[in-house]
Amino acid sequence: MELNEYLYFLRRAFDGMISALDDLGDELANTVLPLAGANSPFAVAYHCTGVADYWIGHVIAGRSVDRDRASEFTAVGTVADLKSTLDPLFDRLRDDLREVDPQAAPRNVPPSSFEGPDRPLSCAGVQLHVLEELAQHHGQIEITRDVFLSGKLR
Repeated sequence: MELNEYLYFLRRAFDGMISALDDLGDELANTVLPLAGANSPFAVAYHCTGVADYWIGHVIAGRSVDRDRASEFTAVGTVADLKSTLDPLFDRLRDDLREVDPQAAPRNVPPSSFEGPDRPLSCAGVQLHVLEELAQHHGQIEITRDVFLSGKLR
């Protein structure tokens, strides 16, 4: 997997999430739909930064990542602050992936409590899992934005 091409698609997903959050503004971005188990669009995007940093940084590259997965789903903040974390995140991801053999086993195995694939993965498989998660959540955030902006919840 070519590094720049892979990071391009991760960035497209994050940029799409940020665009949807910008459309919502900080207040709606931090609002939870009135559905059981729902999370705010901000929390979902914040979770995605944790996904990318953990799965690529820790699982693939072996870098220490201090992650509290459960708290990601209740995170609140400003779109500007979240946006400001992306360039440093991508610098870390680029460094983490620079010398990776896609067919090699990752350096770490995630805890079973993390909802990831139910089979061992190569480094390329972990990268695909990250892209899968970001694409899924990008769509989730866009649909949530559309629901909020439709005015049908008021």
